[in-house]
Amino acid sequence: MSKQSISICWLRRDLRLGDNAALYHALKSQNPVLLLFIFDKNILDKLPGKTDSRVTFIHETLLQLNQQLQTYHTSILIKYGTPEKVWPDVLNSYNVASVFTNHDYEPYAITRDSALAEYLSSESIAFRTFKDQVIFEKDEIVKADGKPYTVFTPYFRQWRQKLNTFYLKPYPSDNYFKNFFTTAAFEIPSLKEMGFEKSAQALPGLNFESKLGDYEERRDYPADDATTHIGMHLRFGTVSIRHAAQEALKQNADKWLSELAWRDFYMMILWHFPQTATQSFKSAYDKIKWRNNETEFTAWCEGKTGYPLVDAGMRQLNETGYMHNRVRMVVASFLTKHLLIDWRWGEAYFAEKLLDYEMASNIGGWQWACGCGNDAAPYFRVFNPELQTKKFDPDYKYIHKWAPEYKQQKHVKPIVEHAFARERILKVFKEALNS
Repeated sequence: MSKQSISICWLRRDLRLGDNAALYHALKSQNPVLLLFIFDKNILDKLPGKTDSRVTFIHETLLQLNQQLQTYHTSILIKYGTPEKVWPDVLNSYNVASVFTNHDYEPYAITRDSALAEYLSSESIAFRTFKDQVIFEKDEIVKADGKPYTVFTPYFRQWRQKLNTFYLKPYPSDNYFKNFFTTAAFEIPSLKEMGFEKSAQALPGLNFESKLGDYEERRDYPADDATTHIGMHLRFGTVSIRHAAQEALKQNADKWLSELAWRDFYMMILWHFPQTATQSFKSAYDKIKWRNNETEFTAWCEGKTGYPLVDAGMRQLNETGYMHNRVRMVVASFLTKHLLIDWRWGEAYFAEKLLDYEMASNIGGWQWACGCGNDAAPYFRVFNPELQTKKFDPDYKYIHKWAPEYKQQKHVKPIVEHAFARERILKVFKEALNS
């Protein structure tokens, strides 16, 4: 039992040492700081397979951080278990005066942190939390009457107006690394011990700065691969959102900056309206009579719909854990509008497959595609996959890469005809919304 009073900084979605709000405040507190990470069984047990690239990414990132920390004669205490079981063990082993962590806006995280706050309070331990993974959170961007924005354009107008160097100033946590708790290296649980295997899937590197120059011009063309692949790094906090926004301003990448604002917007929506995790933001849409045909859903999942762009997107997702942003909109619209399959089915499939899965943005994107979310556009916007192909992949470069059978003309017959599907969805949506 260490008699020395320490602070704990609990890492979650902020797997970096530099420009980390909670770590900065912890290191500036009066006690030496021990880093903690929990491989949370409540989350891991719900993953469908034993080879999950996201778990591999977290594990490898923690190994790298641990190596950096050896220079400062410290180590990350990495536990595998549920937070409710891990925390009492940690408090038994150390004399903990305070716990620091960064905010998380997802429903499970809010419940978990609320329970921990109560538990720590009963043990007379201070629990301090900070904004770190977004630029503006909760009530920081609201309407004049104090209510949250529910449409992006006016939200973004105020977001952009408020954005200044104060909000983008990095936290100089590295100035205080001498305040880490001195300890020998802890043993790190292996992937195998946690029931996982190392994924062979390629993980995205971090070089988003080089993609910003022609992002606005080329972002919609999937064959160009002109997007930044920063999603996974933002999801797990291996890059600071402040650094990302600063870089966008430096390069005048306004369109890309607005994508960061969309991320803030959806986090804020999920925080204010937690029911949207499972229900449509526009509740009338929960009356829609979905067809939910399982055979058609399987065809969509496997990229065998007979629509080239949809099939290429789903194959890319299944093979790499990534799908081009424009194509995400097309496949989501196709599932909900052409096949009349509940957006929640698609959202769950993306949650399982996407390396950069982030609950708020994924739910927001799916509800946007369906027309039931935060969107001023009416429900009768239905993407035509053939027109999208002509516009954004006219030479079939992307399609031939991921669905080569279209090159040999050996593809399956389309599972539904576009004009018919459009008429059907308009009728069904209209009936539900007028009932």
